[in-house]
Amino acid sequence: MRTDLDRAVLTVLRHDGGWAVEHEGEHYGHSGDKEVAKACAHKMARRMQDGGKPCQVRVSGEHGFFAAR
Repeated sequence: MRTDLDRAVLTVLRHDGGWAVEHEGEHYGHSGDKEVAKACAHKMARRMQDGGKPCQVRVSGEHGFFAAR
């Protein structure tokens, strides 16, 4: 079984009244728009992946699925 310890985790979260990407305690891609911060996180993840580092993008407050009502 493989662990996630070798994977970089980029988290999109609320920060200073807007949105930002957090990675290893540093914040990047500050924006008032959540979608812009998500795009920044995916761009960072693509650079990491292309450099050979596995990574994951998480979005605070989203579950990754939609519940049927």
